[in-house]
Amino acid sequence: MIIEINPENIDSRAINQAVEVLKKGGLVIFPTDSVYAIGCDLYNKKALDKLAKFKDVKLNKANFSIICTGMSDLSKYVKQLDRSIFKLLNNSLPGPFTFILPATPEIPKLFDSNRKDIGIRIPNNPIIIEIVEKLGNPIATTSLKDDTSFLEYHNDPAEIYEHFNENVDLIIDGGYGKLDGTTVVDCTSGAPEIIRQGLGEL
Repeated sequence: MIIEINPENIDSRAINQAVEVLKKGGLVIFPTDSVYAIGCDLYNKKALDKLAKFKDVKLNKANFSIICTGMSDLSKYVKQLDRSIFKLLNNSLPGPFTFILPATPEIPKLFDSNRKDIGIRIPNNPIIIEIVEKLGNPIATTSLKDDTSFLEYHNDPAEIYEHFNENVDLIIDGGYGKLDGTTVVDCTSGAPEIIRQGLGEL
């Protein structure tokens, strides 16, 4: 199923529809401020297993990030940050970044793993932020890579529908996506280190 949501004029009924799919353990493909991504409710174990299966990995080996709505959401999932790292996040988010941060014990419990870090996303995209706000907790997410095409990512919702409709519960058409991913910044060892340069400029 695919639904269209205009980021300039968001239909609350469509947001509610996406939230219901997530609450029922569904997988949703959605736009961000970089590439299209796929995600599920962070607190639905069956959905996390489905997301891992979609990516062809075991859940305890998966490197999923989480999408939060703002800095105030982080304390449950991320250990207390140095002042300089907090300032960096505050100046960069929302934006096309994935910040890898030291995780609280909540993260390994959710992912059945011994993960000591977690990727944090706060995208500058009103559609996914409204969905996460309405859901009431973060979603687990990963980028929508395509191994069958010369392009690493699909950016056309019609193509995304054609390739992935049978494997997911909902696709949100929020217009054309970007072809570049986020900038990934590792902040687990004190000084931030860019491990993948993407759209975000520090």
